[in-house]
Amino acid sequence: MRAHWPEIPYVDWRETCSALHLYTQIVGKYRLARTPWVNHSWHATLYPTARGFTTSLIPDGPVGIEIRFDLIDHKVVGESGDGRRDSFALGQMSVSEFHARTIDLIAALGGRPEFDGAPNEIADAVPFVRDEAMRPYDADAVRRFFEASSAVTRVLQAFRTSYLGKVSPVHLFWGSFDLAVTRFSGRPAPLHPGGIPSLPDEVTREAYSHEVSSAGFWPGGGPVDYAAFYSYAYPAPDGFAQAKAQPASARYDAAFGEFILPYDEVRRSADPEATLMAFLESTYRAAADLGRWPVEALECAPGVPRRPRQL
Repeated sequence: MRAHWPEIPYVDWRETCSALHLYTQIVGKYRLARTPWVNHSWHATLYPTARGFTTSLIPDGPVGIEIRFDLIDHKVVGESGDGRRDSFALGQMSVSEFHARTIDLIAALGGRPEFDGAPNEIADAVPFVRDEAMRPYDADAVRRFFEASSAVTRVLQAFRTSYLGKVSPVHLFWGSFDLAVTRFSGRPAPLHPGGIPSLPDEVTREAYSHEVSSAGFWPGGGPVDYAAFYSYAYPAPDGFAQAKAQPASARYDAAFGEFILPYDEVRRSADPEATLMAFLESTYRAAADLGRWPVEALECAPGVPRRPRQL
């Protein structure tokens, strides 16, 4: 069955997207505060589900707690391992109100609602409790964003299977609000300069401790004001900016040091999955080949259901 690639024009739901971004930060920061550190901050991310995004099981409370964004019924749902359940509706509210409701939900589940109260990776960010402006909630736009994210996740997961080396899960980084997957060469990288707004340099430097080729999807509001795919390498090898990415509509943005492909170029193509896969493969190929990665030891054929990898 072909995935649905809906229209998600960023300008039409900019304010709702900004609010949803901040809401995921609040829930993500709770996971961050309660979960032991995993390399590259993988312990803090959210994961796609059939209905939205989840924290997975957080080691808090008597048994453990999970918090989910249900973007079909438009609510936040929390469950604990001892059978407790609580939820609240997503709708028009302030960030301060969402923060308060999340704290109440965690407490009702037996957890400790103690976490950092300031947004990350947002310039001139307002602490959650002081962000009292009313935010809209366009439920239809959120649903379409979720459908697009589900379609993207399927391709990122397939791309992930053709790599033997270290590779991240497909996960949502709530700091920059992007779905991402990252491949590693296995070699240490130069010390990252840091400097990302509202993000400690020690976190950035640990995240980029090793060479990476990373790709993902923004709904908009990052480096570009439209939904787009990105791909970058750290460190970027000589010639990376001049590499030929596929499809032809992909471009290298020198200001951000990344290849960019508009979501609409994928959505409107005859085969969106193949178009996106071409972008992922060609930009990774540029990073690996120009960076002289030991590709013979890192790559394999794409995974196939019910078929073990051939040795």
